[in-house]
Amino acid sequence: MTSQMERIKEKMNALRLEADTSAAKVEELQARIKVLEQENLSKEQEITSLQHKNSLLEAEVDKLENGIKELKKAADEGQQHGTQNEALTRRLQLLEEEAEEADKTLRIAHEKLRQTDVKAGHFERKVQALEAERDQWEAKYEEMAKKYAAVQKELDEFQQEIGNI
Repeated sequence: MTSQMERIKEKMNALRLEADTSAAKVEELQARIKVLEQENLSKEQEITSLQHKNSLLEAEVDKLENGIKELKKAADEGQQHGTQNEALTRRLQLLEEEAEEADKTLRIAHEKLRQTDVKAGHFERKVQALEAERDQWEAKYEEMAKKYAAVQKELDEFQQEIGNI
């Protein structure tokens, strides 16, 4: 019986040893589980944080895409404005050329008007001189007409005297 007892003791020791080893293994595994649970929690928090960051980045991408669309639209409008601006610039250039031509024509007209005024002044002086000369001739004519009338009267009187003789 002792041998059976010893075998039972040995078996019990082996079972205790195995139980201790299993308990140590369980503790080790529980510690490992705790570490893994902590890591899992940390990873879940990181995932949540990354998901939040991802949604923020997606919102930023949407915002940037809308900005790009607006910029493209503005660029298209700018190009249209550029085209309109070019047309207006050409129109302005044509108007400036027309204005220069009109100014040149106006300067020529002013010069002709000035020359006409000079000629008119010259002719007015000539007309005044001729009118003065005419007035002198009229005065001489009237004087001569008076002298003629006086001489005619004298002649008539002389003829009458001769006739009375």
